[in-house]
Amino acid sequence: MLTEKIAKAIGPDQIDLAYAQGGNPDHPPLILIMGISAQMIHWPQGFLDALIEKELSLVCFDNRDSGHSSHMVHAPAPDFLGAMQGDFSSVSYTLSQMAADTMGLMDHLGIQHGHLVGASMGGAIAQTIALEYPERILSLTSMMSTTGQAGVGQVHPETMRSVFGGPPVNTREEAIQRALRTSALVGSPRYPSSEEELSRVAGLAWDRDHDVVAVTRQAIASLASGDRSEKLKQLTVPTLVIHGLADTLCDPSGGRATSEAIPGAQLLLLDGMGHNLPKAVWPTLAQHISALVFAAEQCRT
Repeated sequence: MLTEKIAKAIGPDQIDLAYAQGGNPDHPPLILIMGISAQMIHWPQGFLDALIEKELSLVCFDNRDSGHSSHMVHAPAPDFLGAMQGDFSSVSYTLSQMAADTMGLMDHLGIQHGHLVGASMGGAIAQTIALEYPERILSLTSMMSTTGQAGVGQVHPETMRSVFGGPPVNTREEAIQRALRTSALVGSPRYPSSEEELSRVAGLAWDRDHDVVAVTRQAIASLASGDRSEKLKQLTVPTLVIHGLADTLCDPSGGRATSEAIPGAQLLLLDGMGHNLPKAVWPTLAQHISALVFAAEQCRT
């Protein structure tokens, strides 16, 4: 298991970031960035172990407004409906600021050059980092994410109604039950998840953080950051795009659009995989990610 630490006054916004490291520090550094409403504990330990076995050094962390990292409690009340209609007056930060958080953590850890893996919103943050700090990034893996372009990577209507509708959860048990319902909709139909493990992680996530408004702040940050498609065409960093063909939270068109936008990007589409990381695909993901990392490392020498 990775040991959590707190990095103080990180990046231009001087926020605190909870993070953990694993693996041999002499191995290539892989920075893993989680998605909206998720925490670093949502990276399955077995998946992290698979990456460490591939001789990678890992850094995981809680994004701002999640887990034990700083929460923007004094920000304006987020207006998601207004943001959907183009009114971004309630935006308290953007993906560029979240990208700067990541770079600040790399600076704190003394990582001059690193490899990125981002899942969902974390993929969008990783793309933004590669665009804004190309001299620091050696490879990019964007998983279950999209370009920000309207019309691709959208939430399926039934998933939108079920996952984002309804009242907010107010108790630990409600959080667990919602996680189970959500998994049934957005998980991998070919690889059912263990209800016991889902409940354990959902309970731990509630114990670490249950700031329900923070999720909306992160969602608005994604909306306000716009379409990266044209900028992604300028990327030269070695890139792997991974997407499950059964993803209903971010339609696979988002992954296809990402790979089409980035020159030379590899695209890995997985049958039966939804918007999660089931155990059955850990070896495949670790193999492809490590292959990208070591190919990029070889290009440096």
